[in-house]
Amino acid sequence: MTDYPLSAVEVADAAKRLQGVAKETVLEHSERLSKEVGVDVYLKREDLQLCRSFKVRGAYNKIASLTPEQQKRGVVCASAGNHAQGVAYACAALQIHGKIFLPSNTPRQKRDRIKTIGGKWIERVIVNGGFDQANELARTYAETENLVFVPPYDDPLTIAGQGTIGVELSAQMPANTDTVVVPIGGGGLAAGIALWLKTHHPKIRVVGVEPAGAASAAAARRAGKPVTIKVSDNFVDGTAVGRVGDTPFEFLNSLLDDVVIVPEGAVCSQMLALYNAEGIIAEPAGALAAAAIHGYLPHQPQGPVIGIVSGGNNDLSRYAEVQERSLLHEGLRHYFLVTFSQEPGALRRFLEDVLGHDQDIVHFEYTKKNNRDTGPALVGIDIVSPQDLADLLKRIDDSPLHVEHISPDSEIFRLLV
Repeated sequence: MTDYPLSAVEVADAAKRLQGVAKETVLEHSERLSKEVGVDVYLKREDLQLCRSFKVRGAYNKIASLTPEQQKRGVVCASAGNHAQGVAYACAALQIHGKIFLPSNTPRQKRDRIKTIGGKWIERVIVNGGFDQANELARTYAETENLVFVPPYDDPLTIAGQGTIGVELSAQMPANTDTVVVPIGGGGLAAGIALWLKTHHPKIRVVGVEPAGAASAAAARRAGKPVTIKVSDNFVDGTAVGRVGDTPFEFLNSLLDDVVIVPEGAVCSQMLALYNAEGIIAEPAGALAAAAIHGYLPHQPQGPVIGIVSGGNNDLSRYAEVQERSLLHEGLRHYFLVTFSQEPGALRRFLEDVLGHDQDIVHFEYTKKNNRDTGPALVGIDIVSPQDLADLLKRIDDSPLHVEHISPDSEIFRLLV
């Protein structure tokens, strides 16, 4: 491990530094996932960590490692979420002044939460723009004012702190553990855990998982170096990173056994399953590992599997979108453009001739135009099983109506999801 920017020794040092600060989060058995996979599955509950995310581990380790003179000057970061909360907590705990640059689209509840955690020790700077603009201004400010910038993942001390999850797993996991599944955004969490496990438990497979709309680590591994990709879907916002970090990549490229890519809809299905079965309120990134274990592992494990639930800072107002994306992914919700004749009884005939038993209309948009013979309606239908779609489409074909089945790739879906 001597060729890497840090070794497992630094991870062990970080674990000592975090003693009495970060929680040792529990490793819980998931009966549901165990039945699905055929081996015991355990979930590492970092959603129960301070600030409800693993990010506090890296932020605290980085800031606590600074020299007294650096700490006196203060620190700077850019974040709209978990990293900002981790930095705020570290600043308050260590009594170090911090300046946090927030994109202007950061929800007010997150702004307030950061302020509550950091108190008088942090100052929020709202930037007119997104994360890239906030990050650029934060780095420039840190350089100009000679302050320490605290990266969310692309830093050895941040990686070492996040890797302390691996130290805890050493004491918690079954001796015959087969696989540990870790979400990847910038790559710090996966790099730190992989470094520790491959040093102390080299036979355990370490699998990284990314959302389909932001698979930057997979792209980097194919290219042999970090590359910038276009993030096509930022729903899994905690991992919606267009370029994996340079420092984490050195570990991800050689220590990970696989990187799997999971559709955002599958992540949504797992968010709902985690809540309904295990009572876990996971943010999208926090459900990535469970989604991979549920149906995207690249091999059949021969022993226990562990998934990292990386965070639980989820806005409850998003659950309507979560359910919508899940139903679409599972093939249980479909949308159609139906051309109705503008005469009494047209809708009733559609219900009688097309809609099947236990099928439900969940969306209907129609505006009558008096100067036209026909008018289109946007209709959403829920079915009980994906196999029911064939019969529904046949009834549509047999009806006199003109009906267009809308593809999930259609721009119309931007109005719905």
